[in-house]
Amino acid sequence: MNPSNMTFIQGPVVEEEVHLTLVELCQACSAEQEHVTAWVFEGVLDPVGESPQDWRFGGESLRRARLALRLSRDLEINPPGVALALDLLDEIAALRARLQRSGVR
Repeated sequence: MNPSNMTFIQGPVVEEEVHLTLVELCQACSAEQEHVTAWVFEGVLDPVGESPQDWRFGGESLRRARLALRLSRDLEINPPGVALALDLLDEIAALRARLQRSGVR
């Protein structure tokens, strides 16, 4: 792509501006609080706050919680397995981005 043909768009990233409580996150992804709490303790989700009542989740947590729920329900993976699967998926995405930046397809 020619740099003269590039268009830059500037704006806020919505995911960074979203802050959901535990209850709101559970409602948004249709997950039980016990599942979300287990995912937090396994490192799948990283809320801000000291206790479940104070937790605030960003928009990225909503995406990860929905994926965690699918892994749990569809593949019957337990919380430690969900954490491992999401870590591996994150690693794959990072490697793909790195390849793309280097121009390899």
